[in-house]
Amino acid sequence: MSKTKDTTKPTHLQKTKKEEKSIDTRNLKLTYSDGTKAVNGISLQIPKGEFFGFLGPNGAGKTTFIKMLVTLLNPTSGKAKVNGYSLKKQPQVIRETIGYMAQETNVDGELTARENIRFACEAYGVPKKKREKRINELLELVELSDVANKRVKGYSGGMKKRLDVATALVHEPPLVFLDEPTTGLDPKSRKKLWDYFERINAEGRTIFLTTQYLEEADQLCDRIAVIQEGEIISTGSPTKLKQKVGGHILEISFDGDKQKKKAAEIAKKTNIYDDTKVDFTEKGIKVAAEKNQISGAALLVELQENNLPIKGFNLHEPTLNDVFLTITGKKIKDKKEEK
Repeated sequence: MSKTKDTTKPTHLQKTKKEEKSIDTRNLKLTYSDGTKAVNGISLQIPKGEFFGFLGPNGAGKTTFIKMLVTLLNPTSGKAKVNGYSLKKQPQVIRETIGYMAQETNVDGELTARENIRFACEAYGVPKKKREKRINELLELVELSDVANKRVKGYSGGMKKRLDVATALVHEPPLVFLDEPTTGLDPKSRKKLWDYFERINAEGRTIFLTTQYLEEADQLCDRIAVIQEGEIISTGSPTKLKQKVGGHILEISFDGDKQKKKAAEIAKKTNIYDDTKVDFTEKGIKVAAEKNQISGAALLVELQENNLPIKGFNLHEPTLNDVFLTITGKKIKDKKEEK
């Protein structure tokens, strides 16, 4: 999908004052009792109204960082403010001004969907006069109106996930944390939530998103931070991050590993530009170069002349997955998810 936010910023984001920050962390760290440094000194400022993506290989520290900001984990050191409130001194106020959707669904199986949302309305202090309207709006949003009065324990995993989204949004908070909110959903349900997230962001709400779907981050986010081993290693708009990969990507597939290695050597020597990056893929090699559209054809000819029969090739613009491979050296799914 095309990304429009890089070139045309929403009006609410243009008008945001620099001092108005939804999230402001300074050298935030968390070290577990076994010595593992889950978050290793993150300083991050997110202005009000921004749609911010937080991406990295599994186990990089994404969920740990979110859990500190939503007051579920205490930082080892550092400072943070959420919606202008001190993480250390005002955790209760922070909880009242945020929405949080965790990776694990947090709904009561013995209650109906309607009862789950009503309970969330009561917990977050939604006025009684507005509750029924809000419940019906959210049930329609997550497409559970038809089963609203059935017990949740009979729901599928995807249905429970959609209900979890609804309970996190009942009080229309100014800042919403979404930790992989659409994992397990079918494309139609995922797209509907994307539209809703974009709508509430356009109304001025700040959204902090982690996701396994790179297309999701590309479509939704104004800026993205890439995290690895508890540290932010790159930040920018999706377009700027892709520019770091350089030009176009030429993927070439072969029949065997020996051919891949020889092809990589030739690619590094043959390409006439200094910015060439060569990585191995499952079936061949991936060549990134600023002028691949010109030099790529010459490389294909060179490979043929060296008796390396090409099984297939593809020239395309960089994706966020290419960004991950270039910046972190890892794919988006790499380790077991952090606990």
